[in-house]
Amino acid sequence: MVDQWQPDVLGEPFEQLTLPLGEDDQGPVVATLVRSRAHAAPLGGIFGDHRSLHDIDVLYVHGWSDYFFQRSLAAYWTDRGADFYALDLRKYGRSLRPGQTPGYITNLATYDEDIAAALAAMGRTIDDSSNGRRLVLLGHSTGGLVLSLWAAGHPGASDALILNSPWLEFQLNAVARTAVAPMVGLQARLRPLDTLPQVDFGFYTRAQREARGGEDLDVNLEWRPEQTMAVHAGWLSAILAGHTRVAAGLHIQEPVCVLLSEKSAVPSRWSDELTRADTVLVVDDIARASLRLGSSVTVERIPGALHDIFLSRPDARDIAYERLDRWVMGCLGTKRLPVSPGQYA
Repeated sequence: MVDQWQPDVLGEPFEQLTLPLGEDDQGPVVATLVRSRAHAAPLGGIFGDHRSLHDIDVLYVHGWSDYFFQRSLAAYWTDRGADFYALDLRKYGRSLRPGQTPGYITNLATYDEDIAAALAAMGRTIDDSSNGRRLVLLGHSTGGLVLSLWAAGHPGASDALILNSPWLEFQLNAVARTAVAPMVGLQARLRPLDTLPQVDFGFYTRAQREARGGEDLDVNLEWRPEQTMAVHAGWLSAILAGHTRVAAGLHIQEPVCVLLSEKSAVPSRWSDELTRADTVLVVDDIARASLRLGSSVTVERIPGALHDIFLSRPDARDIAYERLDRWVMGCLGTKRLPVSPGQYA
């Protein structure tokens, strides 16, 4: 499988690997794994690699109406010795094939197949960590929901979970979700491909562009349109089912770090406020839902951040990376001394 790695659209040092996943009623299905590996440590062959994250593999999963293109996020990890992998899920980005409904799925558990294929390509198995490398899961928005559910279903398979504005609760709060879910579920059973109404003026994409000083995002607009992809009943029903599981508590064993903007803003009309807030999620609701992920959860609120924390204005982005680094180095970057029972009584 190593021989099948190909140059990626992001250019050096990124490569991509197509992961066949069989077929569904829309034809052949694939996922795509993108990688950027850490450079060899100077004199590492003689003295060993002593970089803090030299034994870590990172697996990133993107959000809704999205794909992986964040070069700088990968560089943060590879600069510290980690190998970085990003998964374009089936029917997203690099994995989208002609005739497929973008992003469409009716059960989030189906993504277990995508993740299993990615781990195999990384030289890992779900239940065996004998390769001596730790696994960090990193998810944005819907990808954060997907990875949270996966981590809950595969205890011990990863070493940490980092979530960038994870979509853990419906925007209209838990009460609305409970009321809406049965109606959406019925529609999903009868007409799963029905398109549901939504309002998107493209302000979130504009806010990201403004955060970069007006520069283009340098993305493929077929894979990441300026206005979100169509929402279908079957897909939304799967999302709401995921939210319901989070609300019931996931009991994730591994430490979790959740990065969120300090505030939300409603994108009903354009204003500069939209460049310094999450215009997709209600961040206070997400902060509360985060505490149901497990018993070791850190919530970092980033002032002035967008929905994708790492695409925010430079000041907010710098704070985000500083907070991320503090958590990563404290949790993963040093070898901890074991604490014996009663040692500090």
